[in-house]
Amino acid sequence: MTTNVHLTVATPDRMRELGRRLAGLLRPGDLLLLSGQLGAGKTTLTRGLGEGLGVRGAVTSPTFVIARVHPSLVAGPPLVHVDAYRLGGGLEEMEDLDLDVSLPDSVVVVEWGEGRVEELSEDRLHIVISRAEGGDGLSCDETGDVADVREVSLTGVGERWAETDLSVLIDY
Repeated sequence: MTTNVHLTVATPDRMRELGRRLAGLLRPGDLLLLSGQLGAGKTTLTRGLGEGLGVRGAVTSPTFVIARVHPSLVAGPPLVHVDAYRLGGGLEEMEDLDLDVSLPDSVVVVEWGEGRVEELSEDRLHIVISRAEGGDGLSCDETGDVADVREVSLTGVGERWAETDLSVLIDY
């Protein structure tokens, strides 16, 4: 089983598709930590997760509300989408969000969560999104259209992810 996968994602539509495919691997209690500079595609990936999980409501950046809960429309787990960018502290500052209460029954995605919420679970999926080599990430794809290329690294931590083959995401 592969618990560490690196992908090249050429467009925002492909990033959403990656999220939809990743949603098929998720289950209640999963914690995902998303890292990457502003505009890297964290919310776009999460939008795809929401589509794949069949949740209610448009998945948008929760920067100013800190967290949004999207209930399932298909009897699956709710998606809890957190943006920790504006939070300076660690887990203590996030206690008011009750993520530890939400986690067992939900899929919890925390943007900017690295170094802040790892204590919530021994099992988590770290996703790092960065612009492709060359600076702005823009290039032309095989059709000549401009592509907004991102490099995505997914690393599973803990027993839950040791049992999950992330390599199925490579051929999407």
